[in-house]
Amino acid sequence: MVGIIIVTHGQLARELILITEFIIGKVVGIEAVTTDPKMSADEIKEEISRAIKKVDKGKGVLILTDMFGGTPSNISLPFLEEKKVEILTGVNLPILLKLSTYQGSKSLSELAEFIKSYGQKNISLASEILKGKKKKKANRQVGKD
Repeated sequence: MVGIIIVTHGQLARELILITEFIIGKVVGIEAVTTDPKMSADEIKEEISRAIKKVDKGKGVLILTDMFGGTPSNISLPFLEEKKVEILTGVNLPILLKLSTYQGSKSLSELAEFIKSYGQKNISLASEILKGKKKKKANRQVGKD
């Protein structure tokens, strides 16, 4: 199993895990690393390093950060290592729910690509979804005539 670390501004990482556990129950193999403006870059790096050691079971580690270019992402970048550590920015709840229930055996790079695509597909405009449903319903009614 690929280990998962969430590195975010403030308490977002912990909150995402709490919400995930509220929805699906206890999660394993996922660690939160929170950043605080009072923490030094070295302190955050040490927390990330500790989390990597904790979740790495030999299949690699996927680090999820809140946004590219922010402190969590920038401090995570030195850990990037082909086939060992990958970083995905833009973490969202659908991504975390999917990773928490994933039972497949993808490699780190395959899982990173899969979960990136999954996260992107789960960003929606409600108006587009609702219009699509109305359009489908209208098409079904037209087909009944």
